[in-house]
Amino acid sequence: MGKAKPSIDTATKLADALNVSLDFLAGKTNLEIDNEIRDKILTIQRLPDKEKEHIIFAIDAMIRDAKAKQAYGG
Repeated sequence: MGKAKPSIDTATKLADALNVSLDFLAGKTNLEIDNEIRDKILTIQRLPDKEKEHIIFAIDAMIRDAKAKQAYGG
C-alpha cells in the first residue's frame, strides 16, 4: 500500500484539529519530546483554560529557577 497524500486544505484542517503545525504533521520538525513529557503536555492541553494558566505559571517559575541555578553553578 502507498502513502496517503491529502490535499493541502485537508492537511491544514488536520493540523488545526490536532493543534500542531503542518511541519510537525509532515514530520519536518526537529522537535523531539519523550513520551512521558508528551503525555503530560496533552493532558494539560485538555484542561480548562484557568487550570492551564495555573500550571503554565508554575512550570514557568520552575524553569526560571532551574536556569538561575545553572547560571550560578547551583
